[in-house]
Amino acid sequence: MKEQTIFEIIHNMDKVTNNLIIQWNKIFYEDLGVSHILVLGHLIERGKSRPSDIAKTLGLTPPTLTHLSEKLVLKELAIRIVDQTDRRIIYLAITDKGMEVVKRANEEGQKLRRKLFEKLSDEERQQLLNIYKKLNDR
Repeated sequence: MKEQTIFEIIHNMDKVTNNLIIQWNKIFYEDLGVSHILVLGHLIERGKSRPSDIAKTLGLTPPTLTHLSEKLVLKELAIRIVDQTDRRIIYLAITDKGMEVVKRANEEGQKLRRKLFEKLSDEERQQLLNIYKKLNDR
């Protein structure tokens, strides 16, 4: 495959992703970014977690995660829990309010993606699905 073609594919994928993030930020009025939602999503999926583990899983630096978690705790979307056996270890856990925010964020994201994919025919959507499945098979 030509290098130019690969560059065009990557460039257009990035543009689609960036546009979705920009549109999502405009309609989701919680003063939170996508990274905050990713942290909360991690907590839903894996339960209470050490910040260093969250940072590693999401590919964030520890200072970035500290900044994100501060806001989540201040907005009462997450809480800090001190380990009972080793008080030096602190976990981050999601609250019910945080679960609701993630639910709404996902609903808004689904609406945006549905609107995006409406531009494609049934056949094009099937082709895209097949392409994504192929790219995800390693």
